[in-house]
Amino acid sequence: MVKQDERPQPLSPELYTEEYFLTACEGHAEFKETQGAHLSRRLAAAFRHAEVQPGMRVLDVGCGRGEILRHCARLGAEVFGVDYAPAALGLARDLVRQELSRPIGLYQSDAKVLPFPAATFDRVLMFDVVEHLHPWELDQALDAARRVLRPGGMVVVHTAPNRWYDAYAYPFVRALRTLLGQGEHYPANPRALNVAANVDVHVNEQDLLSLRGYLQRAGFRDIRVWLDSPPQDRREGPILGALRWIAFEVPPFRWFFEREVFAVARKTYAG
Repeated sequence: MVKQDERPQPLSPELYTEEYFLTACEGHAEFKETQGAHLSRRLAAAFRHAEVQPGMRVLDVGCGRGEILRHCARLGAEVFGVDYAPAALGLARDLVRQELSRPIGLYQSDAKVLPFPAATFDRVLMFDVVEHLHPWELDQALDAARRVLRPGGMVVVHTAPNRWYDAYAYPFVRALRTLLGQGEHYPANPRALNVAANVDVHVNEQDLLSLRGYLQRAGFRDIRVWLDSPPQDRREGPILGALRWIAFEVPPFRWFFEREVFAVARKTYAG
């Protein structure tokens, strides 16, 4: 067990600037274009699994710009959001002021210490949050999420990238792309792929087994963890096309090449 004084320090909230949320954080392009009316593909996929219904109480942990809050409110839920980054709360407050369907509660708070009584919520959403929390923080954040859930309530998690992709598949992908003359688009550090800011703010990527383990340690039950990826619709030759199909469709290869990790789990009535 890691001693408390040996734990890595939490990331500074100052790393999460308005520029980060508007240029690097998942869904930024859709947010800027539609002010959150349309979600990015993977945020929409995660949100569907939350199965938010009218009258539910929903907590969005790491609410960022606030678009998930608006979608919950428009479904008739009583919704609350927390984020520890002042820039996120500024953007979210600007957005929720435009929401006329239901009031939305916003709080500045650490994911590890949620400022709500026990058994308050039917859903706790953690979209693109866990990769920003060191292992000890993630344990505490999931403990907090379970505490504020009502019996039978559900936590919904989305995180990217899949740790197994970065550790095992990415070196192969980078080598192949380098042979094809495309190496400049594939940096040595996989955290810099597509979003350079992730080098500074990603500290704890997950895979199928590790995320399940975190949820089990927190006392969740009925755990389901799975992988997904953006549609692989690139126009390539038959050889690369066949390799891509194998990588994304055939176990065990897909366990390493799929980029995104989703999970749902429940707080049981027993405790």
